[in-house]
Amino acid sequence: MKTKILYLEDENYLGRIVKESLGSRGYNIRLVTDGATVMRNFEQFQPDICVLDVMVPNVDGFTLGKSIKAADPKMPIIFLTAKNQTQDVLEGFNSGGNDFIKKPFSMEELIVRIENILLLNNPRGNKQESVKLGLYTFEPEKFLLSLDDEIHKLSHRENELLKLFAQHVNQQIDRKLILKSLWGDDSIYNSRNLDVYIRKLRVYFEGDPRVKLVTLRGVGYYLSIE
Repeated sequence: MKTKILYLEDENYLGRIVKESLGSRGYNIRLVTDGATVMRNFEQFQPDICVLDVMVPNVDGFTLGKSIKAADPKMPIIFLTAKNQTQDVLEGFNSGGNDFIKKPFSMEELIVRIENILLLNNPRGNKQESVKLGLYTFEPEKFLLSLDDEIHKLSHRENELLKLFAQHVNQQIDRKLILKSLWGDDSIYNSRNLDVYIRKLRVYFEGDPRVKLVTLRGVGYYLSIE
């Protein structure tokens, strides 16, 4: 069965290009150009994932993200926007977004993000596939990270943190964004907890030198996989 994508974009040329490109790669796309019609299309189409432009007529993407999550809390959402300030990214995640892509973007990037989110979130409750991180196999549904006979049983917080990194391999993630996503605030106490979990994940990945959790001082982290 084809993956169904509800795609909101008011730029006609871009919308047509993305729809045709995704359609040619086996996805079932419903293109919507007006925010006011999204929820009706959402109910009718029952997508597997929503890709929402933020700046659209009548109802903006962030508002729609909240409405979609209220209707289906497990529905994955990717926001598309020309904005890239930290506050905008945080607003996107607080509005129910699972990922945030800055315009302009490549089709390859969009497809990778879509597939990663579907694997990690599995909104329809099917058997969840594993995710390869270098030589490691990450099974978020089972809370497991393994390499051959080496198996790490992850805590809930470790699992959620690793899911976030797995969705953004080789991409910078702001420290404040991680704290807001996992703990709901960026207090000093939670910040220290994050440091502990980062150290734990680094130990878990010692079996593959190509996989590194890199600290960007004063900014955040990224999961580097060579």
